[in-house]
Amino acid sequence: MTSASEPHRVTGQPVGLPVDATPAQRPSPLTLEGRYGRVERLAQRHDDALWKAVQGQDHIWTYMSYGPLADSDAFSAWLAGRVKLEDPYSYAIIDRSGQALGIATLMEIRPAMRVIEVGNILYSPALQRTPLGTEAQYLLARYALETLGYRRYEWKCNALNAASRRAAVRYGFVFEGILRFHMITKERSRDTAYYSMLDSEWPARKAAFERWLAPENFDAQGRQHTSLSELNRARELNAVG
Repeated sequence: MTSASEPHRVTGQPVGLPVDATPAQRPSPLTLEGRYGRVERLAQRHDDALWKAVQGQDHIWTYMSYGPLADSDAFSAWLAGRVKLEDPYSYAIIDRSGQALGIATLMEIRPAMRVIEVGNILYSPALQRTPLGTEAQYLLARYALETLGYRRYEWKCNALNAASRRAAVRYGFVFEGILRFHMITKERSRDTAYYSMLDSEWPARKAAFERWLAPENFDAQGRQHTSLSELNRARELNAVG
């Protein structure tokens, strides 16, 4: 239970507090600029760079419902299909040299409920464990919660995907539970781990992201001084205290 309740004015039964029911906005093809790169609407022009970044990296497709793709033609055709979709709504993650290194989407879009998910995340090895990889998540979360007006930001993954589960906690999502036998993916049973971040939690998460992304958090070799996980834990402890 995350919210307080009040008694129903007729029956006296506990009901949730009133909330602004104005629908959130749907994602649009804008560019989100960051310090380490940018996030922009996925386009067919990204196919060559993305294929070079993910070619031969079968392990990054293991927990996806699709892939790996056999060759550049198959990848280009797959990308063409993704570009057309409105849900999931795909974004390319671009480094400072202009190269596309990964994809992330806003999906399961429910404007009336003000709920949206970040998912279908495909990070090439060149994007993993980099400031840009984290910054892309910050930019998308800020866009969804501040600009588009969502109140619940979700992260779901295969319960066996340890890397995705660690990432969710590192980014500040709260673990909610596991849905058993939730899906069949690539002819295998999948339990799904659910995480979320609420709009009321975002200011603290935002501050942690920005503190971690600041240039002074890295030494001359690019090594972090303080981890994002530590920053999120510290802010949680301060909130409790």
